[in-house]
Amino acid sequence: MPPKAKALGKGRGPAKRKLAEEFPVGEVLTDTGKKTWKLGPPIGQGGFGLIYLAAENSAKTVGSDSSYVIKVEPSDNGPLFSELKFYMRAAKPDLIQSWMKSRKMKYLGVPKYWGSGLHEKGGKRYRFMVMDRFGTDLQKKFEESGRRFPRKLVLQLGLRLLDTLEYIHEHEYVHADIKPSNLLLSHSNPNQVYLVDYGLAYRYSPEGVPKEYKEDPKRCHDGTIEFTSIDAHKGVVPSRRGDMEIMAYCMVQWLCGHLPWEDNLHDPLYVRDSKIRSQENITEFMSKCFSSQDKPDELQKFMEEVKSLSYTDRPPYNKLRSILQAGLKTIDATDDDKLEFAIQLNGAGPLLPVKKAPKRKKPSDVEEVDEEPDGSPVKKKRSPNKKGVNRVKTSSKKTSSPKKVTSPRKPSTLKSRSMGTQTSPGLQVTKKRGRPKKTNP
Repeated sequence: MPPKAKALGKGRGPAKRKLAEEFPVGEVLTDTGKKTWKLGPPIGQGGFGLIYLAAENSAKTVGSDSSYVIKVEPSDNGPLFSELKFYMRAAKPDLIQSWMKSRKMKYLGVPKYWGSGLHEKGGKRYRFMVMDRFGTDLQKKFEESGRRFPRKLVLQLGLRLLDTLEYIHEHEYVHADIKPSNLLLSHSNPNQVYLVDYGLAYRYSPEGVPKEYKEDPKRCHDGTIEFTSIDAHKGVVPSRRGDMEIMAYCMVQWLCGHLPWEDNLHDPLYVRDSKIRSQENITEFMSKCFSSQDKPDELQKFMEEVKSLSYTDRPPYNKLRSILQAGLKTIDATDDDKLEFAIQLNGAGPLLPVKKAPKRKKPSDVEEVDEEPDGSPVKKKRSPNKKGVNRVKTSSKKTSSPKKVTSPRKPSTLKSRSMGTQTSPGLQVTKKRGRPKKTNP
């Protein structure tokens, strides 16, 4: 029997973590490869640390045009293990460059890993990671655009995401948290978009051996609730088909402005069941999102193709690309490498009423990792929160913040966001009303 709901309020919340103290401009850090980096002024704040402009160490001061940033946080807080490991395994510049060259690509939306290490100052130890500098995120652009993107832009973003996800998947990882606030425009080129924040990235096929489908009630609803996959709602570890499903939800929201389950995000079981119904009848789902004259056939075909995948299947990336490219032809558009966010009068995007998402408050998020003697992180075992509180991420929006609701179940601790992004969307704690039904993959 689950504990009584009234007892949940007595549970102790996660311990608060201190932010790294601000370092002076010009501080020099040495990464594990013995490369030195010079800090400029701080430009942002992550979950537990500050983000600084940075440059390779030289006599020059770090300028405002620097193309690198460094995130610094206390070593006892630790960066998110899976994110740093993803960067170290799959995001080295030579790997990305080789992939792009073999496929004759102009760019790939995967941030490059430039280095990481430990730094001591004033008797305290800090961990840092060097990464690319980015501009604004798509969530902000979405809000600025009246929560609606043009159809051409949505299809272009879909094509970029397919390129990025194929690369990630071929390097044994899935992202599992695709959403507008995790898609950042390049700082130097606003026509390039990058998928960041690998805090929930999962190595689905270590050494080429894919994980088996297995539902785990302790893992239910991991991810950002608006977009997370049905598998994640059931407690199944992330998969390639899950990434494709999440991507489809993003494209639908960008085009119509509102997903049908966004009116009740505090209830993850309601959201899960709504998504299951949408997969059972994709035509009906599309009718809820679009008027008959504005319905994008290519998104329905995309979802039908994803629906046909089994848990361990490799997505048909080229076929999915052709579906989106056919959508561009339908509106007499081409992928001209220019991302235009304003909706044009020629019908690049539907004009339907938009429902406002519920307001939410922003709680803190925590996860610790130990470190190996060489300074690399070692992941601690997952431990459930006190008194059965489950943590579910929700997307960051300008006009909204997450709610806290207690849960009568014993759930898992959701991974925190720590190293991959220069923005910090919130998390949401949601209540669960019962055990999810098990279904076959």
